[in-house]
Amino acid sequence: MGISQTVFKFLSSQKKAIGYSLMGLLTVGSEHLFSLSAFKCPCSNKNYTYGLVYLFVPALVLLFVGFALNGSTWQLFTGCCVNPRKLFPKGKSCHVFHAFGQITLKAFVAPVMWLSVVLLNGTFYECAMSGSKNLKYLEMLCHNKSNKCLEELPKVACGQTSLSSWETEEILLTLQAESQVVGWCVIVTAAFLSLLLTCYGHCQSNTSHLQKRFWKIYTEKEKEQFEKYFEDYATKLSERNLKSFFENKKLEPFPMPSFRAWEEASALDSFNINQQIFSTLHKLVEDSMKENDSNETQDTMVNLVP
Repeated sequence: MGISQTVFKFLSSQKKAIGYSLMGLLTVGSEHLFSLSAFKCPCSNKNYTYGLVYLFVPALVLLFVGFALNGSTWQLFTGCCVNPRKLFPKGKSCHVFHAFGQITLKAFVAPVMWLSVVLLNGTFYECAMSGSKNLKYLEMLCHNKSNKCLEELPKVACGQTSLSSWETEEILLTLQAESQVVGWCVIVTAAFLSLLLTCYGHCQSNTSHLQKRFWKIYTEKEKEQFEKYFEDYATKLSERNLKSFFENKKLEPFPMPSFRAWEEASALDSFNINQQIFSTLHKLVEDSMKENDSNETQDTMVNLVP
């Protein structure tokens, strides 16, 4: 039991790494599937457009999916058309840009993985660049090749060219090398920017490292407990309503948060170092307690007045 708990605890602490690993495997699998089944280079003057579509359109789709699957996106924008002040609350006008920036960075992970994988493979790049509209680039590829190289270049990616085997292989190796260089540049740039933004965030932070760790653990536990309470209260409420319906009994009072409480609790998490506030829910509860204490104090003062 002790070993299983240790393994479970380790896997739970590495959820982000495991998630990114699975995303990488899915990206590699998707690229391989696209290359085998869907991708058919036209080997004509359409090569450039066709290759670029396969390079960037799936990345764009993954970007949109990344936004759609991120719960923070809907937490940020739900109700903003009805009440635009939700996006720009008083005293926190710039918070929306910070929140949207974090959402965008997470959404870019899958597209960057896709571009890295397909560029390292080189198939889509070969098709696209063999039909490039840049005459100087095409002349560079055909340097020291036969006179019909420019005309036959779009057919190189399909192996249907009348060029000699060594010319075809040299062009393909050049295109593949370029694709892999660009792929590694994408990987290095993404890793550098990620490290730079992480370092900048830590350098600008007013909180200590331990306090940040506690905050992250607290927010994870709060989300887990939130889901449990949702299921528990939804089950109790549905049982109450069904029991009243089938047994034709009077409804028992069922405590629920007010509409305003739901709205305030739905705002994005905020960490206030001065007040030791670790989430929006935490702030809502603390403010509610202060308000109740203030009301009790006022009632006591009224009762003491002769």
